[in-house]
Amino acid sequence: MRSEDRKVILSAAAAIVCATVLILAGFAGGYLLAMHNARQGIGLTASSLPPVGVDFSPVWKAWHTIDQKFVPAAVSTTTPLATTTAKLNEQKVWGMIQGLAASLHDPYTFFLPPVEKKQFESDMKGSFEGVGMEIEIKDGILTVVSPLKGSPASKAGIKAGDRILKINGESTEGMDTTTAVGKIRGPKGTKVELTISRDEWDKPRPISVMRDVINVPIIVTTVRPDGIFVIQVSQFTANAPDLFRKALREFVQVGKPKLILDLRGNPGGYLEAAVDIGSWFLPTGAVVVSEDYAGHAANIVHRSYGYDIFNENLEMVILVDKGSASASEILAGALRAHDVAQLVGMHTFGKGSVQELVQITPETSLKVTVARWMGPDGEQIPLDGIAPDYTVDISEEERKAHKDTQMQKAVELLGGDLSIPTEGS
Repeated sequence: MRSEDRKVILSAAAAIVCATVLILAGFAGGYLLAMHNARQGIGLTASSLPPVGVDFSPVWKAWHTIDQKFVPAAVSTTTPLATTTAKLNEQKVWGMIQGLAASLHDPYTFFLPPVEKKQFESDMKGSFEGVGMEIEIKDGILTVVSPLKGSPASKAGIKAGDRILKINGESTEGMDTTTAVGKIRGPKGTKVELTISRDEWDKPRPISVMRDVINVPIIVTTVRPDGIFVIQVSQFTANAPDLFRKALREFVQVGKPKLILDLRGNPGGYLEAAVDIGSWFLPTGAVVVSEDYAGHAANIVHRSYGYDIFNENLEMVILVDKGSASASEILAGALRAHDVAQLVGMHTFGKGSVQELVQITPETSLKVTVARWMGPDGEQIPLDGIAPDYTVDISEEERKAHKDTQMQKAVELLGGDLSIPTEGS
């Protein structure tokens, strides 16, 4: 090993050990900041005073008209009126909030009634029954952000960027993501049929997917025979920073300063996790991303915690694709902006907005877009995604042959052995 390579590896090893306490303190600080912002949002939203200058008389006229005229035909005549009225009132309140959120025409702003809130909390635990893919509304169409590696969706051939036109024969036009997720999920061993539109197809095709228990993988490491170390991060969960620190320790032990960070198919997650991971490569105070609140609140700048354990001998490539969204785009964009890494693959998803989860009642929440993501250069993350330094697509034939041309390009840039097979997912 060259002496300068040994220097970067040894200094990194020492720093990883020393930074264990720092990583916990840094993550806790970020978490407290996020919670502080959420509490502020709850305080403002929970105000009982009506907005100044807004005429609510049409709302109350509609409410009283429903009270006086609506007959719940589906309710048995033996159902006590008080029970029926209470249930209808609850449904009307939830419906009003849903309509209010929908009126903004923002696919990332929506209301979570009790059932949907429980579903969201289940997602955060990282285990659920379904098909294993992230979906969002893009250009008004229900779109696959990414299927999880090894998931039923991935095995069935669903790809990032696929557009879901129907779920079990029901059109998804006008359907929000919460409703769509509820229809796609189901018990293990049952099937759901998705009608998929894809750019390279001349017409939509049905794809049947068998549901299963989905356990979200977080970080997978691989050491290639040529010494190049690969870290695949599938999602930025709360425990991702600690798992990444362990992966870096493995990287250091290999003794080669060549690293591939695979963020393909990573739909995002916690901002704090992305900032923490970026801090291993950036000096203290380096801007990772900013939240632009458009004057509604003071902008927030998220900066590196400064673990910064590698010197200029580190060679790094980041793999991205259409399934790289949100926190993935933030991390990839920041490390490129600071000349730490080059990007290889395809345009990212293009999610340039910030959401906050606000508790409306103990059983319900409102997920609302509150700001825009601004990169270290002060520019918003493009709505059509971040363009890689090297655009490399994987053709249908290469995918079927499990040939990963994007990984091959990354290996080429790092001077690796191109004769070693690189199998795609």
